Amino acid sequence: MTQTGNDLPSPDRWGGYRISELTTPRVLARKAEQNGDKVFLRYLPDGTELSYRDLDLQSNRLAHGFSSLGIGHGSHVALLMENSVDQLLSYFALGKLGAVSIPLNTASRGQQLRYLLTHSEASVLIVDAALWEQYAEISADLPLLQQVIVLGELPEQRLAETAQSVEIRAFKTLYPEVSLPPETQVQFSDLAYIIYTSGTTGPSKGVMLSQAQCFLWGLSHAMAFGQRDDDIAYICLPMFHVNALQGATYNALMVNSSIAVQKRFSASGFWSDVRSSGATLTNLLGSMINILWSRPASDDDVNNRLRMCMSAPIPDFGRDFERRFGLRFIQSYSLTDFGPSHAFSLIDPVGKLGSCGRVRKGVHARIVDENDFELPAGARGELVLRHDVPWAHSMGYYKMPDATVKAWRNGWFHTGDCGYVDEDGYFWFLDRTKDAIRRRGENISAYEVEKILLQHPAVQDVAVFAVRSEMAEDEVAAAIVCKAGAQLDQAALIEFCRGEMAYYMVPRFLQVMSDLPRNASQKIEKFKLRDAANADLSQLWDRERAGIKVSR
Repeated sequence: MTQTGNDLPSPDRWGGYRISELTTPRVLARKAEQNGDKVFLRYLPDGTELSYRDLDLQSNRLAHGFSSLGIGHGSHVALLMENSVDQLLSYFALGKLGAVSIPLNTASRGQQLRYLLTHSEASVLIVDAALWEQYAEISADLPLLQQVIVLGELPEQRLAETAQSVEIRAFKTLYPEVSLPPETQVQFSDLAYIIYTSGTTGPSKGVMLSQAQCFLWGLSHAMAFGQRDDDIAYICLPMFHVNALQGATYNALMVNSSIAVQKRFSASGFWSDVRSSGATLTNLLGSMINILWSRPASDDDVNNRLRMCMSAPIPDFGRDFERRFGLRFIQSYSLTDFGPSHAFSLIDPVGKLGSCGRVRKGVHARIVDENDFELPAGARGELVLRHDVPWAHSMGYYKMPDATVKAWRNGWFHTGDCGYVDEDGYFWFLDRTKDAIRRRGENISAYEVEKILLQHPAVQDVAVFAVRSEMAEDEVAAAIVCKAGAQLDQAALIEFCRGEMAYYMVPRFLQVMSDLPRNASQKIEKFKLRDAANADLSQLWDRERAGIKVSR
């Protein structure tokens, strides 16, 4: 059953905007004129506030600062930054120049960080001083990098640790008094972001987002969920992900509302932040909901202004969570690789809670079999998507044309997600057909973890797979075959992983095997490993049980 959103009123307009005018300079100038001194951003750690006018003028100043360093149209700039005012202004300033922002997961390090900086062809890196060590570890092996801009104070002795051929700049010097818009001509079709998502059968892919798509994403959310100009969105998810950036910040901008930003999620501080900011909206991930739910109940739990909370997924105790905290769940099915496609909103029936909702306006969706033939309602298959709105979906994978063609075969984007559509048109997610793991809200490439594990001197072969977690998501498990004569020191292997991959990728469970199960084509049958492990996790070595903690 093909699902189709409502017909479009005009092929070149969307939500009252002409698509060709959806560029960072035009939109921010328009919003500043409309909203003036209305607060757009409040940064909770230090109370900094930016009005819509401030956002436009300060990003103009920073754009001139970047331009003075030679950053211009088409420049690739990577950002290794925690949530901050300067991070968001950097995204918009680079957008005003027609430069390409490359947000990096702040947990990236070692081989993973080297790959991201090299593959993206970044010539400039903006890095928080607190994250400097992650850059310094690989600084001698980044031939394309020409400049590093440091946000925060960095002692001179630490600067000496890096490659001398790279120019080091202080971010605080990049705000000249000139607040006129930069003269660069920016087009709606210009590449605005390369955002890396989990590799599934290979290295992480850089998803290309155009200038227009970022604003269309925001408009789609605002329209699908009935967001208003008096809403305040509380953001504690990282702005290097589309959830917080395109899925919360851009839609607040497009609906003329406000955001309250925290540096990161804190279970102990979450509700006090929500109350003090007056937030009416927020986005949470499954593990965060479990953590909040597990805290002692209080009569004060309902003392908040939240009217909706976006969750992925909505837990089995979703209705009880809603009653306890006095809010309503909504759900968005959105992919970095494509954009938003489905929405479960406040007007949808409670009986459909837990579904991804119905297809959005302008989107077509199908459930297909392994040969791309459409399946009837209720049948399990892969979700495929396409869009009627020009520039509303991503532009493909950077420097990976084969992967782009494969994902878009037969004219539909293949999500790699398995599910079904019920008779009422609601999509229900079941599992992933791709070899990816989701842990603590992060998508993890089994391939990338395996690639690093294989470099350990004791490891001959390895298979990485997901097992059930106490937090309603996944834990990372690895089945390992040792080299002849070698013995595996599990604790030493974990220490090795800590230096070469993000903390959330480090396996929790390890299993040493004489060989891995394979089919007739010699492909590893991970489902057998997964099923056996889930049946009895006690048979696997558990780093948490061993008292080894891995954190950021």
